[in-house]
Amino acid sequence: MKYYTYILKSLAFDKIYIGYTSDLNRRLNEHNSGKSTYTSKFKPWKIVYYEECLDELEARRREKYYKSAAGRRKIKKILNENCPGSSAG
Repeated sequence: MKYYTYILKSLAFDKIYIGYTSDLNRRLNEHNSGKSTYTSKFKPWKIVYYEECLDELEARRREKYYKSAAGRRKIKKILNENCPGSSAG
């Protein structure tokens, strides 16, 4: 089974969300339908970045990295490349 680490950006607020999943489309739909508590307040969301991982453990490690200070700096670079004019808040 494939796993993905992903970064979402709120289209209405200056917010990002970092997570991992085995099904990107299903998970994005859950975030946008209000099934996820935190993200329901800031919908709609779009995927601005994702990476395929070998297994669930690697996906969790990558998620943890992106939530670290070094990972947040990388996210700012990603957002500047994919979403000019945005910040990573």
